[in-house]
Amino acid sequence: MVMKSTNLLIKGENLKVLEYLVDNYRGKVDLIYIDPPFNSNQIFYYSEDRKNSISKSLSGEVAYSDKFTLQSFLDFLRERLVLLRELLSEQGSLYLHIDDKMSHYVKVLLDEIFGMQNFKNDIARIKCNPKNFERSAYGNEKDVILFYAKNAKKNIWNEVKTRLDNDELKTAFKKIDKEGRRYTTVPCHAPGETKNGETCREWKGARPPTGRHWRCSPIELTKLDEQGRIEWSKTGTPRIIKYADEHTGKKVQDVWYYKDPQNPEYPTQKNLEMLKFIVSQSSNKDSIVLDCFAGSGTTLQAAIKQNRHWIGIDNSNVAIDVIKQILSNQNTDYEYLDLSTNIAKKAVFNAVVKQLRMDIV
Repeated sequence: MVMKSTNLLIKGENLKVLEYLVDNYRGKVDLIYIDPPFNSNQIFYYSEDRKNSISKSLSGEVAYSDKFTLQSFLDFLRERLVLLRELLSEQGSLYLHIDDKMSHYVKVLLDEIFGMQNFKNDIARIKCNPKNFERSAYGNEKDVILFYAKNAKKNIWNEVKTRLDNDELKTAFKKIDKEGRRYTTVPCHAPGETKNGETCREWKGARPPTGRHWRCSPIELTKLDEQGRIEWSKTGTPRIIKYADEHTGKKVQDVWYYKDPQNPEYPTQKNLEMLKFIVSQSSNKDSIVLDCFAGSGTTLQAAIKQNRHWIGIDNSNVAIDVIKQILSNQNTDYEYLDLSTNIAKKAVFNAVVKQLRMDIV
């Protein structure tokens, strides 16, 4: 069998597909992002004139149904999360997107399956402009992403940072030197006292204040001073100069501002830049990225743009058609398997996946 790609798009019921994948990819997937149903008690329809419609227009095609009881919803997730954990590598991560009504229940479920010690973050994602509903409660402009690791001490973390905007730069770097460069200064010392070692030694006739140590050795401080990177106050206090144009970015916090498309290709389509960020942060080049609720294929697009392998699964005809259309514009190859009618043909599935894994290795 000659395969043309290491990427895989599968149409089929994801529980059964995941069972098949575990046989072939156990411990091989570095990143899983899923945006499952939110138990919103709604049916999502798709129509060409209004792709994000939730109306019950007879002209629309059902994209997917999101009607469960609470217990059936949690059971639905539990079955899939157990398998997803099996697929994750020891350095793997799971990002589960959910709304604030269900996030508390889902976190307890994830603690049970992944272990509380492997919980990394509860991320608030600002998804839209503020909404003023006619009800006695605050408006809703966020949803939640629950971030877990297979092993919290080993998960891939690339420390991707974001650049400061102009207002932030002006606030953080208020001073301007003779050349017009924005800068700020920080103390030459930092918290923590050391009894031995270079950072506790005398420099320029002084030692660090009580309870602190030099940020670098006296030799390095002297070099910085000779380079004009130390600013001395009128009282003789030295501070290290930090320039705005050398700033590498700020650490991302747990409130994200990624609004979803106003004119989506598919109901509940998520922000592509958000998925690109997740893929960049929690996987490496040539990692396998998996989304078993692939929907509009945004996770797959993000994986393509970041040079990752990917596996996408969805059982919706609408979703598969949208994904194929989007992927046709991505200049990428992939294998497509329709297991919605041939799910019993496990031998065929295993043959395809075996070759895909050989190509990846």
